[in-house]
Amino acid sequence: MNIVVRKYTEKYLKEMIRIWNEVVEEGIAFPQEECLTIETGEEFFASQTYCGVAVEASSAAVCGLYILHPNNVGRCGHICNASYAVSRDARGQHIGEKLVMDCLMQGKEHGFGVLQFNAVVSSNLHARHLYERLGFIQLGTIPKGFRMKDGHYEDICPYYHEL
Repeated sequence: MNIVVRKYTEKYLKEMIRIWNEVVEEGIAFPQEECLTIETGEEFFASQTYCGVAVEASSAAVCGLYILHPNNVGRCGHICNASYAVSRDARGQHIGEKLVMDCLMQGKEHGFGVLQFNAVVSSNLHARHLYERLGFIQLGTIPKGFRMKDGHYEDICPYYHEL
């Protein structure tokens, strides 16, 4: 599988929404509880600083995406935040790594100095290992910071990476 990460365009929107909603419905990683529709998805993705889309080079099939946006404003506006989603059918193929690497580059190109993740769920071991391997630093642990889909709470682990 030859995966390339491209800038999002409207032609990818339907598949981006499908993949995003897969993660929301799983209820174990994203804080959002409402799925995107075509209308809300178009507005959501258009409002980001940057969106990257992982596509299979020969077929242009979308297999993942990320969003990049400011984490705060004013004196903290140099810190960005991102979220990543990989299609359930494409997981385990290092697509997440390609998305994170592209995001680090895009964050810097868009003038940010730090990429910070506010709420990595402690049980999301694949993501945590990836972030640590790529040089992200864990800032600590927030006990019971994330409510899982089944209602129990898990710790969250904020991470950051200088750009």
